[in-house]
Amino acid sequence: MDALTLALITGLGWTSGIRFYATLFFLGVLHRTGIYLLPAQLDILAHPWVLAVSGLLFVTEFFADKIPGVDTLWDAIHTFIRIPGGALLAAAAVAGGDPGLTLAAGLLGGTVAAGAHFTKAGSRALINTSPEPFSNWAASFSEDAASLGGLWLALQYPLLFLGLLLVFVLAALWLLPKLWRGVRRIAATLFGSPDRA
Repeated sequence: MDALTLALITGLGWTSGIRFYATLFFLGVLHRTGIYLLPAQLDILAHPWVLAVSGLLFVTEFFADKIPGVDTLWDAIHTFIRIPGGALLAAAAVAGGDPGLTLAAGLLGGTVAAGAHFTKAGSRALINTSPEPFSNWAASFSEDAASLGGLWLALQYPLLFLGLLLVFVLAALWLLPKLWRGVRRIAATLFGSPDRA
C-alpha cells in the first residue's frame, strides 16, 4: 500500500468521523468538476442525486452543529452513521482489486472515523457546558475547516496529511480518557447518578 492510498483511506475515515456529509458532498463536487478524479469505485459520489442529497444533509448538519445541545444530540445519532460511513468509503476507495486490501481499508477507515468522531463528540459535549454559544461556534467552524482541509491535504499532500494524522492520533489517545471522565461527570450531574469515574 503506497502513501497516497494510505492517505486516501485514512483521510476518508478521519473526515467522515467529523463531517460525513461534507466529505461525501465535496468529493462529489471535486470529481464532477474535474478538479480531482476519484477512484472509479467512488465516482458515484458525483451522481446528481447523490450530490443533491449529500449537499442537503451537509447544509442541515452545518446549521445543526452550531446550536448547543442540538449538536450533541446530532453527534449521538451520527455515531451510527459516521463510523460505518467512514469504513464504507475507505473500503470503496480500494474496492475492485485485492479483497484483503478492501477489508483492511474498511477496518482502518472505520477505526480512524471512530477516533475522530468520539474525540469530536466528547469535546463538544464538554464545550456545551459553557453558558455562552461562542465557544461552540468556534469549535464548529474549526471542525468545518479541519475536515475540509484534511480532505484536501489527504488528496494533494498525502505525506503531510499522514504526519498530521499521527499527531491527531497521539493527541486523541491522550485526550479521550479525559473526555470520557468529563462526559461521565456531566451525565452524573444531569441524571443524578453518582460519578464513579
